[in-house]
Amino acid sequence: MASLSNNTLLRYCHFIALYFAQGIPEGMLAFGIPAWMAMNGKTPGQIASFAIAVGLPWSFKFIVAPLMDRYTYLPMGRKRPWVIVGQLGLILSCIYLAYVPDPLNNLNQMMLAGFLVSFFGAFQDVATDGMAVDIIPLNQQARANGFMWGSKTIGMSVSLALGSWLISKYNYTSAILALAAIIGLIMLMPLFTTERENEKLAPWSKGKASNETKTLQLDNWLTIFKSLFQVFTLRNSLMIAIILFISQGAFKYISTLLPIFTVKELGWTNVTYSQYYATAKLIGGITGMLLGGILIEWFGKKRMLNIYFIGLIILTSSFVFFKTYWANMYFIYSFMIVYNIIYTITSICLFAIAMQCCWKKVSASQFTLYMTIANLGQIALAAFIGPIKAQFDWQITIWAFAIMIAVVWVLLQFLKINKQIAKVAELERKDLDSNLFKMAAD
Repeated sequence: MASLSNNTLLRYCHFIALYFAQGIPEGMLAFGIPAWMAMNGKTPGQIASFAIAVGLPWSFKFIVAPLMDRYTYLPMGRKRPWVIVGQLGLILSCIYLAYVPDPLNNLNQMMLAGFLVSFFGAFQDVATDGMAVDIIPLNQQARANGFMWGSKTIGMSVSLALGSWLISKYNYTSAILALAAIIGLIMLMPLFTTERENEKLAPWSKGKASNETKTLQLDNWLTIFKSLFQVFTLRNSLMIAIILFISQGAFKYISTLLPIFTVKELGWTNVTYSQYYATAKLIGGITGMLLGGILIEWFGKKRMLNIYFIGLIILTSSFVFFKTYWANMYFIYSFMIVYNIIYTITSICLFAIAMQCCWKKVSASQFTLYMTIANLGQIALAAFIGPIKAQFDWQITIWAFAIMIAVVWVLLQFLKINKQIAKVAELERKDLDSNLFKMAAD
């Protein structure tokens, strides 16, 4: 049976499927449910509180990442057992979310259920990202990130459109259960695919741990945290973390603001918003899958990020300046499409940089630390929506996003990707020399 390590096509399909599964609950939690809440008279503060509740678990990812680096069942792969656990938890928590009674008048329980769905989504994300760093060759990472992030975006758009339609046509429970069923089908992929040759599909089947996973697997906490400290305290590691904190926080700010703006200010229904935004997300996801990784390979990550950030600043400033066109639905729709295209390929580029700068021996912990910091940024900057809107009009509230992106663009000029890669290679050489010395001494 083909394994991920020796089959490029299977590898791409596997990560596309897992990232699509991540996008399904996120589409409803981040966009569909907030729009539905706004349509039913919930305040911006209540909607922001829900957004913070479902975003919070993504900041806990760093708690589980070291556990995945330290413990696993190697005969089934280094990260695959964790992926299966995360996927199963995602299905069960979605079922719980579906059966929250009278959710609009039971916001605390809905936030708890949303928190659990996000927790298992984050759990699965940590395991999938760690597997990607371990399995995907360096020269394929940019293109793989394009496929993965594009797939997640498409999953979010499908979830948003389908879920919102089901809520409107049938009810809330039916909508969430349908999404849980899709996630259940996707679980077949990790269940019947191994990471490396001769590994077990299940604990009771034939197979054994590969020599490569035995070499990568760390056997004590001190080694994990020492290695993580060494690589994360590098100057460019810290710079990547700061850029991710502000950029992802800015993206969360505008994505949380848009359903409030269109429903509260422009008078859209939640279904109208969901249909338009889902289509825009779909276009952005497909563009990301087709062009995101390829553009990075052709022109380089940093050059493309400069173009993307400047494009976002110009796009948002133009949207604010042409306020008189806000009544035109197609003007808003055009903004959504262009924004989602740039957002998707920007995220692909940022995450490709973060993945490329990871040390394989602590892949789950390091990449997750980057993503945890990014999600802390999402919580921090999304919390500014209420205070900013209370003090300023919609133009300034939207333009605040452009200001955040401008700050990120300035910081990007100080990032030296090649130096980071060279430093990581140096750490790997020193680690190898140390291990050889210990083996010779023994």
